[in-house]
Amino acid sequence: MAARVHHTSWQDFYGPNAGYIIELYENYLRNPESVDQATRNLFAEWGPPPMDLAEPDAVVEGVDEDTLHIIRQGTELARNIRDLGHLQAHLNPLDTSVASSPLLQLETYGLTAEKLQRIPAQSLWPTCGPELRTGWDVIQHLFSLYTGTLAYEFSHVHNPEERQWLDNYVDSNQVRPHLSAVEKRALLRRLIAVDQFEKFLHHTFPGQKRFSIEGTDAMVPMLDQLIHLSASTTTIRNVVIGMAHRGRLNVLAHILGKPYADIFAEFHSAPNKDLVPSAGSSGINFGWTGDVKYHLGARKVMQESNMVEMHLTLADNPSHLEFVDPVVEGMARAVQDSREQPGLPVQNPDNALAVLIHGDASFPGEGVVSETLNLSRLAAYNTGGTVHIIANNVMGFTTEPDQGRSTLYASDLAKGFEIPIVHVNADDAEACLGVTKMAHLYRQKFHKDFLIDLVGYRRWGHNEGDDPSVTQPLLYEAVQAHLVPAEVYAQQLEREGVVTHQAVEQIIEAIQEEFRSTYQALTRGEAVLTKRGVMPEDPINPEPAPVSEELLKSINQALLQRPAGFHVYPKLDRILAKRQEAFTAPQGVDWALAETLAMATILAEGTPIRFTGQDSERGTFSQRHLVLHDVKTGEKYCPLDHLPQAQASFLISNSPLSETAVLGFEYGYSTQASEAMVFWEAQYGDFANVAQVLFDQFIGPGRSKWLQTSSLIMLLPHGYEGMGPEHSSARLERFLQLSADENWRVTIPTSAAQYFHLLRSQAAWISKRPRPLVVMAPKSLLRNPQAASAAAELTHGSFKALWAMPVANPAEITRLVLSSGKIGIEVRQAAQEVEGGTPWLAMARLEQLYPFPAAELSDLVASLPNLKEIYWVQEEPQNMGAWTYVATTAAPSLHGLSLTYVGRPAHSAPAEGYAQRHAAEQHRIIQEAISR
Repeated sequence: MAARVHHTSWQDFYGPNAGYIIELYENYLRNPESVDQATRNLFAEWGPPPMDLAEPDAVVEGVDEDTLHIIRQGTELARNIRDLGHLQAHLNPLDTSVASSPLLQLETYGLTAEKLQRIPAQSLWPTCGPELRTGWDVIQHLFSLYTGTLAYEFSHVHNPEERQWLDNYVDSNQVRPHLSAVEKRALLRRLIAVDQFEKFLHHTFPGQKRFSIEGTDAMVPMLDQLIHLSASTTTIRNVVIGMAHRGRLNVLAHILGKPYADIFAEFHSAPNKDLVPSAGSSGINFGWTGDVKYHLGARKVMQESNMVEMHLTLADNPSHLEFVDPVVEGMARAVQDSREQPGLPVQNPDNALAVLIHGDASFPGEGVVSETLNLSRLAAYNTGGTVHIIANNVMGFTTEPDQGRSTLYASDLAKGFEIPIVHVNADDAEACLGVTKMAHLYRQKFHKDFLIDLVGYRRWGHNEGDDPSVTQPLLYEAVQAHLVPAEVYAQQLEREGVVTHQAVEQIIEAIQEEFRSTYQALTRGEAVLTKRGVMPEDPINPEPAPVSEELLKSINQALLQRPAGFHVYPKLDRILAKRQEAFTAPQGVDWALAETLAMATILAEGTPIRFTGQDSERGTFSQRHLVLHDVKTGEKYCPLDHLPQAQASFLISNSPLSETAVLGFEYGYSTQASEAMVFWEAQYGDFANVAQVLFDQFIGPGRSKWLQTSSLIMLLPHGYEGMGPEHSSARLERFLQLSADENWRVTIPTSAAQYFHLLRSQAAWISKRPRPLVVMAPKSLLRNPQAASAAAELTHGSFKALWAMPVANPAEITRLVLSSGKIGIEVRQAAQEVEGGTPWLAMARLEQLYPFPAAELSDLVASLPNLKEIYWVQEEPQNMGAWTYVATTAAPSLHGLSLTYVGRPAHSAPAEGYAQRHAAEQHRIIQEAISR
């Protein structure tokens, strides 16, 4: 059927159609929402229909009120078939009968087939094709389109152009592909390969977990289709896929091209020496642990044709299901962004396509999904449309839908983000390909997300060692009796005369023989396996080049420039104007200026910067002000976007109120933009605990598990200022607990110059020693004169992992006070106020806790010949902060001296809830540290 097209004249409507149009327009005038979107668009485009359109001489003789009533009721039924046909569709392959909805029954509307045959088709569908002659033809045709093995939900899409495109695409029956015999046989062979792969693993490695794809086998040809369409019809050359473990091995084998031998070797009981680093190798020495086979990702470069090279990536993902979603979005955005030029990075959404494969239980169940969907239309995070596929097993482990979600469909969450939804029966392989093409076309036309609900089943339990009949006996009786998708499609093609049963058996035998011969070669030790990469021997900590005072001064002047006629908020303008004196005033560089100058010098060296977080443009504590707002026009201006010295892009953006998705996005971005400096800032450090999965499963161990490198910088405001149990601690102890294998740096800088050098150090590490950087960032120190620095401290020196305060006579020192963070400054201030001084006291701050500066601390202790005691002072409770870590890690550097704890006793909450109690405890700790 041809697509619906606009008429060129109201005069094309006549007879009962004309009367119906007049009635619709009158309803429209009273309440536009009383008619559907397509009708509203028609009236908006054509204007009101002429009132003489339905004059008696233009009306077919014999039209009466009963006929108009049939038209009205038939129109409502037609609209409901389009909007609600999914309620009566055959979506579950295991269902032997299809549900019936009263909203889609003729009786509900007082209609019969005979009544509908009395009215012309155009009265219900003004733009239908000539093959539909009566209203009954229209209703039957709509039922065939909207209630088969495909079903659609578009009524939540409010954009008129998008809605019309979606409706027209379905109405014109473009979803159903018209495959040639060759294409059908190729699809069948793909489904057989998918099925036989799972069967071979099941029989060769009985009881081993593999989380098979069986029941949603069409996922593989759907991914084939997305990749092929991207390569052949667009400029997309990168496809980034995220998925949980269900079906991952099949996708690795058949989409990413991971050799069968490599996969079989991972199942084989004896580990292969080519896949696991040997003891003493650089892999083991530098912390390689690996991961289970169904968590691993892969990369592939494939030739789609002689002219097109496609880069495919399947992101590594732990068992935390949907937490890979924002990581994949960040990876895709990094590929889309061009960062070579100063100013904002230039995004091309047709550089990369993100594909997310979800679970039917996890999509509505895990909040990270909603957080990730919320990023989809935000300027700093959108990826030009993601194709979502729910691999719908109608089951979550042993939990059925009525226990797992409060919505009708697993996909309903997407409605809130106006994402078009198509449900498809996973046994209808051709329909699966058709809706995949529709999703791709929509993404390319509107650069928005599209969701496919692939409704199938799970042939085994949650894993292959699990017996699902214990909890779902009837369901699994039906599953075991049901033909696999390859068999369903093979029988269809046999009926169509496209293949013979003998040909199908020959395909199966050829594929099985490939598996058998590959496995036999493996067991004989003849298989050539892909060597796993190993962690490189990293160079000694790279140091950044020094920065001249002239460069810093010129940058500082450039940062103070404004466009002509730009009006900064007067109070802020006065604050920023003081930066003119930064290079002449003693301790003239505060924390925020040091940060800005560091980023500016890094941009001048050609390293792009991306910086996001809640309120990061201004800064949680109103300290940063990297985005200025014109008080008269509301226009924005970012000085770093217009820095004349810049040689690379700069982006700073406020993030949505999310930690998990935003941190995951920035981590994913950093893994792909290996040349860029990527920041994520928490509004308060303790907000990071909302994203604990990202730290525990991705950022902390990603290098050891997956050889995945990142240089992500995490700024976590930390410090005890009497603000209560929240907003005090960034949970330093959790990061130290995760610290091993040189996986990252954990730091607590306490001066503007230290922070300046730390950021420049990280920029130097990006290309030579990429590691994430955890920074316990300050709050009150942002404006504390003791944390400010002289300009000369920026042009000289480097970041000190251990910062020892100078002492006049080392021989007089009997006590060394070690600390980290703000408490060290407070102890030093208190010591300076002691009458008569404290010549017996030395102080040092651990500005980097991991990797631990063992050699520096040992040298410091050795330089104090009469040292008798060493105190560790912290403001966190004893069971938190750095105490447990330092007490064990520092011991070899203390030359036999013991370490004494000074701080709060152990508590379940991080801090006191009353300011007075906080002040008393803080005073006690400080006095204990400096008193004899």
